[in-house]
Amino acid sequence: MNTATQRAQLFGSRIFGPAGLAILLTALVGGLSSSTARADEYSITIEPNYPPDQVEHIYKPLLDYLDKATGHHFVLVTARNYHFYWRELRNATPVDFTMEDAPFVEYRMLRQQFVPLARVAEPTSYRLIAQPDYANNGAEGLVGYRVVCLPSPSMGIALLTGMYTNPLAQPEVKSEATSWREAVEIVFAGEGEAAMVPKHIADTYPNLVEVAASKDYPGITVSAASTVPEEVQSAVRDALLALHEDESLYEVLVEIGASRFVPAAASDYTGSEDILKGTFGYKPPPGG
Repeated sequence: MNTATQRAQLFGSRIFGPAGLAILLTALVGGLSSSTARADEYSITIEPNYPPDQVEHIYKPLLDYLDKATGHHFVLVTARNYHFYWRELRNATPVDFTMEDAPFVEYRMLRQQFVPLARVAEPTSYRLIAQPDYANNGAEGLVGYRVVCLPSPSMGIALLTGMYTNPLAQPEVKSEATSWREAVEIVFAGEGEAAMVPKHIADTYPNLVEVAASKDYPGITVSAASTVPEEVQSAVRDALLALHEDESLYEVLVEIGASRFVPAAASDYTGSEDILKGTFGYKPPPGG
C-alpha cells in the first residue's frame, strides 16, 4: 500500500467513518482508472512531405480531432526528411500509427505486421510537369534537364526513377525540395525545368504542362501497429471515416488532396512496395 493510499484511509476514517471510507476509496480508484483510460498515449508518424515544423502545424487539427473523438492522446513523431524516415522504417523503430503512401503501407504490413485502417477516397498518382518550352517531347525530352523532387525514397522520386530505365539517358534529378509545393516553386524560380509531384498538386499549376503520369495507387493511409489494442484501432478507424463531417478539418483534407477517408483492406496494397526495390537499403520481405 503506498503512502498516498494510507493517508487517504486515515483521512477518510476520521472524517467519514468506515462506510464513508469505503465509498471514498471506491470513487478514488474509479476516478483514477477513468483518468488512466483517457490518458492512453499513442504515437503517430506522418510522411515528411513538409519540414517537421510544418508537419506539426498542418496536422495538429487532425491529432486534436483524434484526441477528442477517441478519448486517447496522439503524439506526432516527425522525421527530419525522407532519408531519416526511411532509416527509421527499415529499423522498425516502434510507432503506434502511421499516415503514409501505399508503398510504405505494404512495406510495414509485410515486415512489421501493421494493419491498414482507412485511406483517403482519392487514389494517389504522380505527374511529371514541365515548363511549356520543355514539354513538347514528353518525358524523353527532359533527359539532361533538371527535374525537381523530394529526396529518396519519396514515392515521387521512386516513380520518376522508374520512368527512365536507360542509365545513359537520365534527367538531372534535383532532390533538395522540402515539400511538393516547393518543388514547383523551384521550377518557377528558374532552377529546374520540371517537377515530379502528386496529381492534386499538379492540378493547381495549370501553367505547367503534364508530360507523364504514374498509375494510380491507394490513397494516403492510416495504419496501426499490431500492438495497438483492437478497440483503439476501431476507434481511430471510425473517427477517420467520420472526419469529413467536421468542417474545421477541411484544410487537412485539402492538403492531402482528399474529400474523405474510406475503409482500407490489406489486399488494396498488393504490389505497391515494388517501387521501393531500387531504393538504397531495400531488402525483400521474409519469404519474398
